[in-house]
Amino acid sequence: MDHSSDEEIDASGSDSEMEEYENEAYEELKDGKLRVKISDESFACPFCPQRKRQAYLYKDLLQHATGVGKSRSEKRSTKEKANHLALVKYLEKDIPAAGSTSQPLGETDPHSDCSHVEKIDVSQSEMDNCEDKSYEELKNGNHQVKISDETFTCPYCPTKKRKRDYVYHDLLQHATGVGKSLSEKRTAKEKADHLALVKYLEKDLAAAGSSSQPAGKTENLSGCSQNDKFVWPWTGIAVNLPTRRAEDGRFVGESGSKFRDELKRRGFNPTRVHPLWNFRGHSGTAIVEFNKDWPGLHNAISFEKAYEADQQGKKEWFSSSGEKSGIYCWVARADDYNSNNIIGEHLRKIGDVRTISDLIEEEARKQDKLVSNLTNVIETKNRHLKEMELRCSETSASLNILVQEKEKLLHAYNEEIRKIQTGARDHFQKILNDHEKIKSQLESHKKELEMRGSELEKREAKNESDRQILSEEIEKNAVRNSSLDLAALEQQKADEDVLKLAEDQKRQKEELHKRIIRLEKQLDAKQALELEIERLRGALNVMKHMEDDGDVEVLRKMDVIIKSLREKEGELNDLEALNQTLIVRERKSNDELQEARKELINGLKEISNRAHIGVKRMGELDSKPFLEAMKRKYNNEEAEDRASEICSLWEEYLKDPDWHPFKVVMIDGKHQEIIDEDDEKLSRLRDEMGDEACMSVTASLIQVNEYNPSGRYIISELWNYKEGKKATLGEGVSFLLNRWKALKRKREG
Repeated sequence: MDHSSDEEIDASGSDSEMEEYENEAYEELKDGKLRVKISDESFACPFCPQRKRQAYLYKDLLQHATGVGKSRSEKRSTKEKANHLALVKYLEKDIPAAGSTSQPLGETDPHSDCSHVEKIDVSQSEMDNCEDKSYEELKNGNHQVKISDETFTCPYCPTKKRKRDYVYHDLLQHATGVGKSLSEKRTAKEKADHLALVKYLEKDLAAAGSSSQPAGKTENLSGCSQNDKFVWPWTGIAVNLPTRRAEDGRFVGESGSKFRDELKRRGFNPTRVHPLWNFRGHSGTAIVEFNKDWPGLHNAISFEKAYEADQQGKKEWFSSSGEKSGIYCWVARADDYNSNNIIGEHLRKIGDVRTISDLIEEEARKQDKLVSNLTNVIETKNRHLKEMELRCSETSASLNILVQEKEKLLHAYNEEIRKIQTGARDHFQKILNDHEKIKSQLESHKKELEMRGSELEKREAKNESDRQILSEEIEKNAVRNSSLDLAALEQQKADEDVLKLAEDQKRQKEELHKRIIRLEKQLDAKQALELEIERLRGALNVMKHMEDDGDVEVLRKMDVIIKSLREKEGELNDLEALNQTLIVRERKSNDELQEARKELINGLKEISNRAHIGVKRMGELDSKPFLEAMKRKYNNEEAEDRASEICSLWEEYLKDPDWHPFKVVMIDGKHQEIIDEDDEKLSRLRDEMGDEACMSVTASLIQVNEYNPSGRYIISELWNYKEGKKATLGEGVSFLLNRWKALKRKREG
């Protein structure tokens, strides 16, 4: 329930950010970019505004920088605290010698750090020996410390002042406070004895201390009733703080942070010490603030008791005996709250008067309310969890149905593709079989002619007339054989053309699959016609070479083939003319659409980008991330200049065709180009400017690579800003028509 730690985290920012700011400021101080030393004895804070800047002594500047750097005020920014911590580091490391001469010779402060260190150094060896000796006496049982299981006593306090009802924690707090006290009334031996008691309690009586710890929240607050009225938040009062008169006549004193650190060293753990000032300057009083929880009250009571043990409590301050020396402290109560002085005025501003019982009751109410709220929250969360589980199960069921439907569609698609491939293969096989059949028929005709030639050779011996007739028949047969050879060559050439045509068709089908699906029937008819024409041409050539036989049946077939060939050639010419006409119309339509798109882009350039249809400059670099990155390092005016320079540099990089930060990867079985994240320039940009600037450059790179990879310059494109994609020509025309109608209605109205 320690709220102070949360407040410190919220006010101070992250450690890494603080450390980065502190290192930057320290480097600037070391390089002499910021002026600190004005003369041998006067210094200035370079991080305070000009109107608040003043001349400091070395110690005062060190105290000022420490106070600001460790401040818990929300008004102090993280960078301001880090700058002042860097100033502390610079003062302690780089100009400590100057600080030693900047202490005024005529002033002495019994509570200053220097005098305190000197006194400790003088008696340190004596205190160490005395502490070891006292610790051995305590271990040997020469002094009684433990009275019972839960009560202890201090053997080194005078009998008339000795308090015999300490619990373990109170005695440890008392011994620590006396042992580390800076009061001149305490001798070195008295401090050493109490430090030995601290050592004895922590080492030898730790187990007994754990059993004597309070079980409740207020049991360890010995000496205070639950009905005592305290100022809440728990507050202490310190008076008679040392002050001195400055040159302007006003009183000045040490900062509250120094006294706060002293109290922390003594184990009281205050959160803040606030000196009180009036029109004369430092009033010599201060308010000591503690945490708002029960450990904070315990620290405040221990703080009061420690000063009471040193005879510097509230009772001694208000007594009329002699001149007061040293600092007097106590816990603020109702009489201090209602007093008519600067202390009472400040207490009434920062808190109110509460009893311990009231706070316990309020805390119990808050806990009950918190438990009730948490119960309601848990019930609401459980109800939401059940709803989410139900939605998740419904979503899973719908996803399973979609997956099953997808698998069915994929199976049907694969079956259709398989049928198409099987049909194409059967079609080509049929063509090859037909050609083999025609080839076998030609071979049989050739053999028949060869047999006739052999018969004529046998009849050669009959008579000369028969020989003459036979010689004529032989010559005719020779002519016919040559014609058959030519016909066979023509048929072979036709076969090769058909095979080549089939291969070309297959390659074109693979390269232009989408176009073949759209014109499948037309191309199938054209291919079948071409094959029929080739077959008829081959048959016609064969018939031409055989027409000398005078066979009437052959002549009749040849006429039919010639007539069919001419009809097929006419159909082929008609199909080619129709195909060429469609191609010309398609190119003309594409040219007209491109011209219309260009005119639409030129017209929409004058319309504001707030419309959902407009013109987008593809590849243009977004300068906003660069400006934001520069603002983190420079002021607004300088940040704009730096951002403009860096944007211009990266625009030149984008235009450079030699810089191609892409790599090819396999995605879903296809080769695709993606941005190379390990590119040297992109990695350096990410380290220097951040991820947002790097994402802006990669987005421009992708647009340039998609829309203008060869020229690498910015082009205008019709864009649908609402859907974030390239707009179609129909969307642009619809947008212009709607805009024209709106303007027309506005003019008519």
